[in-house]
Amino acid sequence: MDQLNWQRSTFSGDQANCLEIASEGDLVYIRESDNPTHVVTTTRTKLNAWILGAKDGEFDHFVGL
Repeated sequence: MDQLNWQRSTFSGDQANCLEIASEGDLVYIRESDNPTHVVTTTRTKLNAWILGAKDGEFDHFVGL
């Protein structure tokens, strides 16, 4: 996983505890910057479905919106 190009949102600023994402082929990897050895793996298709749901507000209640 060291060879992956991890990216975080610019909205995270300089925070030490934020989500980072990387991809390789059809796989997408997500980790917390303060615990980089704990990685969740999904596919581009599944992540796309989740992002569409997030854009539509399906998960707003998790963050109190």
